[in-house]
Amino acid sequence: MRKKKLVSLAFLMLLLLATALYGCSSDNASDNTEGDSGDSGDSGEPKVLIFGRGGDSVSLDPIAVTDGESYKVTKNIFDTLVNFGEQDTEIHPGLATEWEAAEDGLTYTFTLEEGVKFHDGTDFNAEAVVANFERWAAGNADQFPYYGSMFGGFGDEEGHVIESVTATGDYAVEFKLKRPQAPFLKNLAMSSFGIASPTAFEKAGDKFGDAPIGTGPFKFVEWKRNDSITIEKNADYWVEGEPKLDQVVFRSIPDNSARLNALLSGEIDLADGITPSDGATVEGDDKLQLFERPSMNVGYLGLTTTREPFDDPKVRQAMNHAIDKQAIVDAFFEGRGEIAKNPMPPVISGYNDSIEDYDYNPEKAKELLAEAGLPDGFEMELYAMPVPRPYMPDGQKVAEAIQKNLADVGVTAKIVSFEWATYLEKAANGEADAFLLGWTGDNGDADNFLYVLLDQDNIGSNNYTYYKNQELHDILIEAQTEVDEDKRNDLYGKAQEIIHEDAPWVPLAHSTPLLAGGKNVVNFKAHPTGSDKLSTVDLE
Repeated sequence: MRKKKLVSLAFLMLLLLATALYGCSSDNASDNTEGDSGDSGDSGEPKVLIFGRGGDSVSLDPIAVTDGESYKVTKNIFDTLVNFGEQDTEIHPGLATEWEAAEDGLTYTFTLEEGVKFHDGTDFNAEAVVANFERWAAGNADQFPYYGSMFGGFGDEEGHVIESVTATGDYAVEFKLKRPQAPFLKNLAMSSFGIASPTAFEKAGDKFGDAPIGTGPFKFVEWKRNDSITIEKNADYWVEGEPKLDQVVFRSIPDNSARLNALLSGEIDLADGITPSDGATVEGDDKLQLFERPSMNVGYLGLTTTREPFDDPKVRQAMNHAIDKQAIVDAFFEGRGEIAKNPMPPVISGYNDSIEDYDYNPEKAKELLAEAGLPDGFEMELYAMPVPRPYMPDGQKVAEAIQKNLADVGVTAKIVSFEWATYLEKAANGEADAFLLGWTGDNGDADNFLYVLLDQDNIGSNNYTYYKNQELHDILIEAQTEVDEDKRNDLYGKAQEIIHEDAPWVPLAHSTPLLAGGKNVVNFKAHPTGSDKLSTVDLE
């Protein structure tokens, strides 16, 4: 797997020159990339891929974030102990070459890849793995929200699943768990748990996310906030023959039409967040190709259960009856989505298809509001996402449709929005009455939807609705611990029944996200998690 290869001085000088020219140019990436992206390949020029996306990253420290725009970059800077498959969530070797689990499910032993170095020259070894987990476990939900969500807490907290992480050799690590955790390996493969250089994070502290150091196929170069992030080839990458590209530039282009136009004009090579209505335009252009990301997501309207009047389940049920989900899917997903009735998509094992969805019924919504003491309705704020997301191509238009539906039942919704990082922070702090958001599964397990998004353990991190139900919590913890797949599925079926009745969300849609690229982009594989590793992508 490892390679030892000398790179010619001429090539290095050429790559450095290309990087310098990019950094000295205008903030508009198109000023220096137009024409370059289509003329690489066999010309001998550096291969620079320009990836247009809907928003900027929040941080480049993968453990500090939960948003897809951050993972889109960090996936290419960091490696994880184990990997998902090319377009699925099956487990494969990563920085760990092999592993063994004890019969009781309480001990995992990993054998690590040897000869790997972090981008700063620090050796990757067992002690580095231990240092990462010690850093995460010593944090809190504000610092490392996903660690607590996936491993039940921090430090000595009762729910914290990981009892210890120990280096048992230079390249051997032993994890001891307090209780079995069925999705443990899948959790380790998630982008959040990219292994970072201990030298770098100890030196940088909470600024590590501004200049990240991993072992991945690309090294961080530059971040121009709300404009672009540049990463370059790691010439010493431990996987033979990767990466193919010399540089990747992630450009933030929030407007969907502007992003598509940039692709059509050749300013960018790859674009995500292609709206369903523009899919036909891409398919009709012989210079472009359309990519469908395998669907593993849900878009929803969250109702903050600690804020009046959404502390009343009848009001939340009324919201479910008031919104015409079919009209939203028809208008904004155009055949690339389906109505959601549960908080997780049908492709996830344990999905409860027997649940009967709330039908679109404005009169029933009015009745429920009257029963809740609100016969004349109420006023509220509705948060609309400022960026397109895979599970919701146009949050503003969806918000406007919901606003009209609510007006029909006497509810006056004022639409507000914020810059993306602020939007997420305010929603996480419980400041929104109701908010549009969604989730792309990070490991293909029901736990990653139901426990992460709706369990009381995750209030203040990924449970933005502040929804709490002790019966649900007990079921979800039991499901985590249970290793029998059929029993787990039964438990998740019951969990979805409870969530449906309590209605902390209005589940809206499961989408098939679209990306597009030039025909010169080869071997790009859109991953269902939304985190695309670009190490095998090439430009012809």
